[in-house]
Amino acid sequence: MLIAANPAFGAPAIDLANRREPFVDRHLIDRLDGCEHRLHSPQPAGTVLKFDAPWEGRFTGYGTVIQDGDRMRLYYRGNPTAGADGSNTEVTCYAESTNGLVWTKPLLGLFEVHGTRSNNVILAGESPFSHNFAPFLDERPGIPPTQRYKALAGTSSSGLHGFVSADGLHWSRLEETPLIRSGAFDSQNVAFWSTAENCYVAYFRTWSKGEFAGFRTISRSTSTNFTDWTPAVPMTFGGTELEHLYTSQTHPYFRAPHVYVALPMRFVPGRQVLSDAQARALGVNPGYAGDAAETVLMTSRGGTDYDRTFMDGFIRPGPDPGNWASRAGLSVLGLIQTGPTEMSLYKQAHYAQPSAHLIRYTLRLDGFASIHAPFRGGTFTTRPFRFSGRELVLNLATGAAGGVFVEIQDAEGQPISGFTRADAVEQAGDEVDRVVAWKAGTSVASLAGREIRLQFKMKDADLYALQFR
Repeated sequence: MLIAANPAFGAPAIDLANRREPFVDRHLIDRLDGCEHRLHSPQPAGTVLKFDAPWEGRFTGYGTVIQDGDRMRLYYRGNPTAGADGSNTEVTCYAESTNGLVWTKPLLGLFEVHGTRSNNVILAGESPFSHNFAPFLDERPGIPPTQRYKALAGTSSSGLHGFVSADGLHWSRLEETPLIRSGAFDSQNVAFWSTAENCYVAYFRTWSKGEFAGFRTISRSTSTNFTDWTPAVPMTFGGTELEHLYTSQTHPYFRAPHVYVALPMRFVPGRQVLSDAQARALGVNPGYAGDAAETVLMTSRGGTDYDRTFMDGFIRPGPDPGNWASRAGLSVLGLIQTGPTEMSLYKQAHYAQPSAHLIRYTLRLDGFASIHAPFRGGTFTTRPFRFSGRELVLNLATGAAGGVFVEIQDAEGQPISGFTRADAVEQAGDEVDRVVAWKAGTSVASLAGREIRLQFKMKDADLYALQFR
């Protein structure tokens, strides 16, 4: 079966330079013949944190994980009781790790909460900002040391305010007035410095019909200095039907920062899966058993459109009945590398229940999706592009009887001498950085800057990403 993803013959060539390109969208795909574009599911790797402190509890939420050198930082809202957004029961909590597998809650002594300073709280008594405090490590060149960390926080009544910190623990308000005023903000509202777009980008909660009506959706604003922001623009979703997207969790993918990965919670209001008896047995808070939720995968390459190539659930609720309660699909903002070939993401479990906790999930580096060829074999052809570099590197996995041959073609699809299918050395195995070879060697420097295509002849194989370097 031939699938033409993009009618690319005669289309302008993509300037690939030396960027890594994970196959999270159809950006590079021209034709799939016998292959499929396959979504992969993160695998659960156990509980890493229990929200069992008196200032945490069943309504803990809106987590953010940040890699800062050899330290991994986790921020999240602590809230033991249900209440209005921005209530004074909410605090901002902190945990840290050196490997992403084992997390500790340091006793910081910064605020007195529940009668003690022996806690992991970094922000308290500043309602409504602990409701959805969302920090990021600012990677803009020339940032003052006192503003290495920034955050957005606020509700519709307050607007989104900016916070800054030198160490990620001691925070102060950037200005007394809100930075962004137009939005609902009744969710986790996130920002980052985009090296690809050379500006700050913020993604925040709006509603499709305004005034908390219609669908929960996402809008975007940009800034060159973090204080002055452009008017909000609603995001589009590649022509797919609107869904309730409770969060955006949009951030640059750390191995390919020109690609923004979004892991929002798809919220399905009124879809009750738990019986009333199950909800009572689990201790689900009244009113939180009648909805369902899960994590989905979207991507963006800047601008105001999300790519929704994959509509299936990325992290389903699964067999644990506690994750079929309302809002139990909240993923944590951010991904971190936790092994030579592994990255981790985190998701809340058992929301609105006394057993609320955080689960780690693992995924292969670049492993969101792949071009998959079955045992009978198939062919994948890219769109035309230019590159810089001396060698082609693939993230691939094959079966014992499988393999991948790489042919380099000109823009019109004609094989280039020395890089034909007959010249290609079969690539078999499982590596995240496999250097491709032909009979004459691995160098592709003679083709740098020229418009080319790649054609992959594959069998029982998955191709996750490519890069020239």
